[in-house]
Amino acid sequence: MLYRIAVSLSRQQKRLMLLGIDVLLIAVAHALATSLLIGYIGFVNMLDSFLVGACILMAVGLGLIAFLGLHKIKLNAYQMQGVVESAFVAAVITGSGVAYSVIATPPSFPAPLYVVTGMLFLILSVTSRLFMRQALLMIYRRGNPRVPIIIYGAGQTGQQLATALAVDDAVEPIAFVDDDRRLQSLTVAGLRVYAPVEIQDLVDRYDVRRIILAMPSAKRAVQTAITRRLVESGCEVHALPSFSDLIANKADSLSDTKPVDVHDLLGRERLEQELPGVSGSYRNRNILVTGAGGSIGSELCRQLVGCKPSKLILLDHSELALFDVHRELATLSPETPIVPILGSVCERGLVVDAMERNKIDVVLHAAAYKHVPLVEENALEGIRVNVFGTKTVADAARLTGVERFILVSTDKAVRPSSMMGVSKRFAEMAVQDLATRSTTTRFSMVRFGNVLGSSGSVIPLFQEQIARGGPVTLTHSDVTRFFMTIPEAVRLVLLAGSFARGGDVFVLDMGKPVPIRKLAEKMIRNAGYSVRDAENPEGEIEIEITGLRPGEKLHEELLIGSDMLTTPHPKILRAQESHLSEIEMANALQALRQSLDTRSEDLLKQTLDQWIERQGDDKVASRSVNL
Repeated sequence: MLYRIAVSLSRQQKRLMLLGIDVLLIAVAHALATSLLIGYIGFVNMLDSFLVGACILMAVGLGLIAFLGLHKIKLNAYQMQGVVESAFVAAVITGSGVAYSVIATPPSFPAPLYVVTGMLFLILSVTSRLFMRQALLMIYRRGNPRVPIIIYGAGQTGQQLATALAVDDAVEPIAFVDDDRRLQSLTVAGLRVYAPVEIQDLVDRYDVRRIILAMPSAKRAVQTAITRRLVESGCEVHALPSFSDLIANKADSLSDTKPVDVHDLLGRERLEQELPGVSGSYRNRNILVTGAGGSIGSELCRQLVGCKPSKLILLDHSELALFDVHRELATLSPETPIVPILGSVCERGLVVDAMERNKIDVVLHAAAYKHVPLVEENALEGIRVNVFGTKTVADAARLTGVERFILVSTDKAVRPSSMMGVSKRFAEMAVQDLATRSTTTRFSMVRFGNVLGSSGSVIPLFQEQIARGGPVTLTHSDVTRFFMTIPEAVRLVLLAGSFARGGDVFVLDMGKPVPIRKLAEKMIRNAGYSVRDAENPEGEIEIEITGLRPGEKLHEELLIGSDMLTTPHPKILRAQESHLSEIEMANALQALRQSLDTRSEDLLKQTLDQWIERQGDDKVASRSVNL
C-alpha cells in the first residue's frame, strides 16, 4: 500500500508536499518556542500576536524555500547542501521574527523567542527529511534485500564509494577494512573500520559474497597481493579505480593487461592480408569441417561462410562447442545452410553417413587431441583419436568420392618427441599413404607452429598468471617456438586445399622462432609490471623456470628434410618428404590397433620406435609414460 502510494506520486506532487511540510514546520517551531518560553497562559493571552508572527515567518520561509529550491532536493540526495540551505532559511526567519518583535505595536514576543524558533525549525527540517528518506528507502527496498559488501580501503575512494552506495537499492556496504591501524575501530562515512584479520568474521556474520578493493593509488603488485589474500575468504573481489581516473577514462581493472601486439611477437609483418583470396575454391561446395568447435575449426568455419559454400557441415564431439559455433555461424551467415553433427571422428558409420547424406565435396580435418602434457599422460587415447580418427575420416572421404581432403597438422610432427607429435606424424603418414592410391580424392596436409590465442596457448596462460601477480612459469630459459595467428593458420589451410595435387605437405614461411622468455618479459612489461630477477630484485613479477615437460622440445622444426618446392604463393612452400609404403603402413596400423585393443603400452612403444623418426636431441624432456 505505502509502496504504491510512493511510486504513484508525481515529482511535482512530491515537491509540493515537501514545501507544505517545511511551511508547517515553521508554525510548529514557533508554537513550541512560544510554549517553552512564555508558557501556556501567556501563549493564550498573546494569541493574536502569535498568529501574526507565525504568518510573517511562514510567508518569509515559503518565499525563501521556493527561491532556494530546498523542496526540490531529492530525499536520497539530501546531505550537507540541504542542511546548509535549511540553516539559511532558519537564520532568515529568525531575523524576520526579531525585526517583527522590535517594530510591532503593541510589542510582540521578545526577540530570543524567534531565535529559538529558528533553531527548532532547523532541527525539525533536517530531522524530518532524514526520517522521510529512511522511511522511503525501507518502503522501496521491501522484498528486495540488498547485497552486503565490504569495502577494503577507507581512504578517499572508499569513502566516496560508501557515500554513493548508501542509498543504492541493490548493494549495501556493511563495513570498511583497512590496514591503517589509526583508522581501525573508527567510524568513517557511516561505516565502522575493521582490521584485515576480522574479514572472515565479517563475511560469516553478514553473509558477504563480494569485497570491493578501493585502493587505486596502491601499486598494482600490492593490489594483486591483497586480492589473492581476499579471495581466500570465498568472496568475489573487485578492484575499483579512482573516480578521477574513471572520469578521465584512464581506469584499468586489476586483472586488465595491455593488449599484446601479436605481430610484434611474431617478429614479422602480418600475413593474412598478403595471402590471396580462396573463395573460388570453396564457393558452391558442400564442406565438412571436423573439430568445428575448436580454435582452428571454428575459424575455418567463419572464413568458409564468407566463401558462400552450398552447405557447411560441422562435426564435433563437444556438445557445448558445437552449439556455440553453430549459433554464431547461423547469425553470421543466415543464408548458408549449416548442419551440426554431434559425434566422434572415430565412428566410421557416423562419418560415412555424414559424407554420403550431405554429398561432401571438401573435408577439412581439424579434429585432434593437441595438448602435449595431456596426450603424454593418455598416449593410447591420443593414438586412437589422432591416428585412427584421421584414418577413419580420410578413408570415408576416399570411399564417398570427396574431391579434396586437407589435414590440419603441426610442427610437433617433425621428428616428434611427444606422444602428441608422434600421433600427428602417424596421421600424416596415413594420409600420405592414401594419397598414393587415390584416383578421385586429392589428399594434402598443412603444417604450422603454435597458434596465438588458441585453447592451451601460452599467451592466455601468461596473461592469467600476470593477472594473479605471478610468477610466470617458463619451462626453459632457451625454449623457442614458431607462432602464427589463427587467421593466418586458417588461410594457409584453405589455400592448401586450392594448391593440392595429392600427398602434399604445405608449410608457411613463419620467420624466425620466438624466444618464449622474451615473450614473457614483454607481456609483463605491457601489463604495467616490472620483471623481478637478479638484476632487478625489487621487480614485481618473477619468471619461474619449471623445467621441460615430458616430451617437450627446446626448439620445434617445420621440415623433416631440406627439399622444398614452391607454390603459387611465395610465403607458402611444399615439402618433399618420404613416407611408408602401403604394406609398411598396414603393418604399423595393425600393430597400433593391437596395442589399443590390448591396452599395451609396451607394444605401442615398440611400434613407435620401429616406424617413426624420433627426435635425437638430448635436450628433450623424458616422457613420464613408459613408452
